[in-house]
Amino acid sequence: MPSNSPQIVQRLWNFCDVLRDDGVSYGDYVEQLTYLLFLKMDQERRELAKESAIPDEYRWERLLKDEDGNKLKGEPLESQYRQTLQELQKEGGMIGIIFGKAQNRIQNPARLRRLIDYIDEETWMGLDVDVKGDIYEGLLEKNAQDTKSGAGQYFTPRPLIKAMVDAVDPEPDQSIADPAVGTGGFFLASKNHITENNNLTRDQKQKLREDTFQGWEIVDNTARLCTMNLYLHGIGPREISDEEDPPVVVEDSLVSQPEDRYDLVLTNPPFGKKASFTVINEEGESQKQTLTYERDDFWTSTSNKQLNFLQHVANMLTIGGTAAIVVPDNVLFEGGAGETVRERLLNQYDVHTLLRLPTGIFYAQGVKANVLFFDRKPASETPWTETLWIYDLRTNKHFTLKRDPMTYEDLTDFLNCYNPENRHDREEAERFKAYEYDELIERDKTNLDISWLKDESLEDTENLPEPDVLASDIVENLGAALEQFRGIQEELEEPAEV
Repeated sequence: MPSNSPQIVQRLWNFCDVLRDDGVSYGDYVEQLTYLLFLKMDQERRELAKESAIPDEYRWERLLKDEDGNKLKGEPLESQYRQTLQELQKEGGMIGIIFGKAQNRIQNPARLRRLIDYIDEETWMGLDVDVKGDIYEGLLEKNAQDTKSGAGQYFTPRPLIKAMVDAVDPEPDQSIADPAVGTGGFFLASKNHITENNNLTRDQKQKLREDTFQGWEIVDNTARLCTMNLYLHGIGPREISDEEDPPVVVEDSLVSQPEDRYDLVLTNPPFGKKASFTVINEEGESQKQTLTYERDDFWTSTSNKQLNFLQHVANMLTIGGTAAIVVPDNVLFEGGAGETVRERLLNQYDVHTLLRLPTGIFYAQGVKANVLFFDRKPASETPWTETLWIYDLRTNKHFTLKRDPMTYEDLTDFLNCYNPENRHDREEAERFKAYEYDELIERDKTNLDISWLKDESLEDTENLPEPDVLASDIVENLGAALEQFRGIQEELEEPAEV
């Protein structure tokens, strides 16, 4: 972060501690900041003779003073702010996404006044794009660290994102998608990678900003945070008032086949095995119903959300396109639909790399995860996958979120083995092994959950990890086991098909 970014983040974040006394959560606080920052930057842009689509009566100035020029406060301020949110959510484009279903969560008018004053003191459009983006990204990361809020499930560790992007090596003029975009981390890393490694023309810069990225997010609050995050990092329509399609669509990306195909798909779908929705029965009781997506382009119908995302991502690619997707362990070994998906994927795509991730790196605990890399190929009578290379970053690796977090340097050996410059030129190493197609397809249920390293902690009791690391590993293992048992229970409870 640039030198002045942490101070601004800390100042804004310190005020959140005050609001927590009123019951305002971290997530709600960042959400309210999104609304207010957008209005403030709109005012600054108008001072630079830029047009605005925000109606006069709901602009930033209306939150500062009343019609007589007096400072707006108390109930009139709260009323003005509430009405502003209600009206702007009816707008289209970026404004509609950022203010979609917006509500005032700050019920204390005096503290709302203080927050508005904090934001008004800073000239946000005068800050460098990276500075503005880094400030907002810093707030999002602080929000993710508050695991009680559940925000961590939308925040993929930034070192992992950068490593995945560096592996697939995005180039100018490629199209990039994320069907579970979260707060937009893969898009930001891809944009940085492209700009740092290429001397872009003016047209390429415009395409990178406006026509390269497309994301989907099912959660309104997360979509609004993502849209603001991308805007502050220079992704999306240049004008706030621009009615062109924003880079984020607020909907369930799994509902229908993708209309377009993309050169790169990078994604970390939300953890959780089953897709479901809540219905009210005749007795007025709420019940959870398992959601199965009936899609002609899917190889198999299943209520397993992770398997559905994997099938969806496979169908989003152009011929020659590449996907990098985070998947939990059960996607690698689960029978039934899981076996069908793995067999089809190995046959019709070039599934060339699997990264086994260590535990203790995600804010949402209880999931053992991997990154699967594969390329889409044209129709063929013979299987496209020849060799699957597996890198084990899990065995004998111990990380914690706070005391010993995983860094980008921990992933550099994987990147060297991956060899983005020419991934067909690889050599085996202690943590990097190759498995041929015939060997994979003959494994029971086409199980790709493969490990070969010895767990030193099972043999060397004299040099066990620190207690907090052991505790973290136990939590991860128990959480993963419970998730598998929960899935078995749900399958047993499902009514048999007639």
